[in-house]
Amino acid sequence: MKSFLAKKEQIQRKWHIVDADGAILGRLAAKIAPILMGKTKPIYTPSVDTGDFVIVINAEGIRLTGKKAQAKLYDYYTFYPGGHKYVTFEDLMKRKPEKVVELAVKRMLPKTALGEDMFKKLKVYRGTNHKHAAQQPEKIEL
Repeated sequence: MKSFLAKKEQIQRKWHIVDADGAILGRLAAKIAPILMGKTKPIYTPSVDTGDFVIVINAEGIRLTGKKAQAKLYDYYTFYPGGHKYVTFEDLMKRKPEKVVELAVKRMLPKTALGEDMFKKLKVYRGTNHKHAAQQPEKIEL
């Protein structure tokens, strides 16, 4: 019995749109990541990017459960001495709510060059407007 390996010519990418208003961050990211990886398709191959494009709208409506909204910290490094900085979830939501969703999904993808290609298929927007209407995305409920 032969194993099936997907080839680039066989991949048909679709566009999906997800409304994040009122959704819980981790649960939403856990459902978006397999779509980006292609695990929801029967032609899934671990070494080939078979995933679809995902558009997330209303990123400012995302929420966390419990007291995580006050306790959750995101850290980054400025590459200067003493440049290890922290920003809280609440501050990041005020400035860049798209970044919160992107970081949650990115951390669920493989940490390889293939994972970077998968992440490029994620498009996150603050409001309901997006510039991908020409791709005719299908609305999915997660």
